[in-house]
Amino acid sequence: MADETQTLDDNRPRGTAATAPAVDSAAPWRSVWITRLVVTGIVLAALNLRPAITSLGALLEEARAGLHMSGSVAGLLTSVPPLCFAVFGIAAPRLARRFGPAAVVCAGMAAIATGLAVRPFTGGTASFLAASALALMGIAVSNVLMPVIVKRYFPDRLGPMTGLYSMALALGTSVAAAATVPMTESLGGSWRVGLAVWAGLAALAVLPWIGLVRNREQGREQGRGAAGRSTADNQDASASASAPRIRRSPTAWALACFFGLQATGAYITMGWMPQIFRDAGVSAGTAGVLLAVTMVMGVPLAFVIPRLATRMRNQGPIVVALGLSGLTGYLGLLLAPAAGAWAWALLLGVSNCAFPLALTMIGMRSRTGAGVARLSAFAQSTGYLIAIPGPLLVGVLYQHSGGWELPIGLMAVLIVPQIAVGILAGRDRTVEDEF
Repeated sequence: MADETQTLDDNRPRGTAATAPAVDSAAPWRSVWITRLVVTGIVLAALNLRPAITSLGALLEEARAGLHMSGSVAGLLTSVPPLCFAVFGIAAPRLARRFGPAAVVCAGMAAIATGLAVRPFTGGTASFLAASALALMGIAVSNVLMPVIVKRYFPDRLGPMTGLYSMALALGTSVAAAATVPMTESLGGSWRVGLAVWAGLAALAVLPWIGLVRNREQGREQGRGAAGRSTADNQDASASASAPRIRRSPTAWALACFFGLQATGAYITMGWMPQIFRDAGVSAGTAGVLLAVTMVMGVPLAFVIPRLATRMRNQGPIVVALGLSGLTGYLGLLLAPAAGAWAWALLLGVSNCAFPLALTMIGMRSRTGAGVARLSAFAQSTGYLIAIPGPLLVGVLYQHSGGWELPIGLMAVLIVPQIAVGILAGRDRTVEDEF
């Protein structure tokens, strides 16, 4: 990282090195320490971006009974994540410009911890949804800012760091899916306790981001005059002004649609796949493990796919391969859900790796940090708006048809446009090229 020190300390004038040798003598140590803190923060944040969803998916039937929810309301519950991601994610770039990305992610982790701690012990469906929304708000802003932070701190290691972040996200997703049911049983069988324990992991994730925020504030107080602050402010304003007008970019729209369609499949899977297997005669514990298998496929592949994608000029072939895996998995769920359960879980896990691919393409489709921030907010917020109807529609179809044929057919059909827009989003160009 040739200019890592300048990036990590964006308020210091470049001329400081000649006038403050004492400060510079500590710069290498400080740079290494901050880099390690950033990596720790990214990993812990990523671990917390899905347990709020997959832990509930594993205990959805118990939560429905405890809160007296119908199938349609449960479908609404599975649509809340993309709704919150769309609504709150769009504000992330503005919040980051005002408070700094580290401070916003720190607040996001605190919101996740609070929401997860409060949610299980609320008195009814409305308050349960409100507490869930608080946790999901924290996830939303962190979702948007993770590609920005990776681009900002590791501009020359975009593929490996996106892979590390995606791998940690997949690990947190799968562990929550697999461990929630047995952990709930070991803690006395209360689904409320089983959901609440994940607040502890979110609270742990707050700590490195507090360190980064404090370092940023201390940096502002040490040896920075008005000229230094003015220079940084002008640089930020220039970057914001030069950020591309995203809504006019065909590539941005293709990326947003690709993100939305892959999110639709992912949230239907996380919210409903355990129920599909349970209705096919699979036990609750095994259904949770099958969901974990689907999610854990993202651990190795989420590290490999971003590295592969950054080495390719066009990511279309990866899009097609992932889409075909999804089509095969849905066909298997339709024809033999219990007999081939492990194979279908594996194939759908491969298909869900469209998510780290989408994150990687967000970082590749703009030249500047400001452009990545705008593109990330637009692609994710618009994409999650596209994803909102999917889980709800699955719940309605399930309740009114009494089976899974129509919902699974819908999931399979949505793979086709996902492949088409993914090929367009994977073309070798940046959004700046389109203006």
